[in-house]
Amino acid sequence: MSATDHGFEVEIASTGQVIEIPAGQSVLHTLMFEGFDIPFACEEGVCGTCLTGVKGGEIDHRDQYLTPEEQSSQTQFLPCCSRAKSARLVLDL
Repeated sequence: MSATDHGFEVEIASTGQVIEIPAGQSVLHTLMFEGFDIPFACEEGVCGTCLTGVKGGEIDHRDQYLTPEEQSSQTQFLPCCSRAKSARLVLDL
């Protein structure tokens, strides 16, 4: 866990469901616990298997998969390692 980790919310765009992501826990693991089936492989942000669309919020990209241009678009992230800079991310799920 990084000193910059903090809890935040994710909103599921298709349903409006809001899920709390605690500090120190990945978005991927939290969503899986809530019953979402998100494919994953490396859990380190290098393979891109868990790539997920983002419709709102500011992403704290911690992956090595997306290019700087893709990261700056703020439209997708890897929930295995990336987090939010904003209080909420709206996910395209």
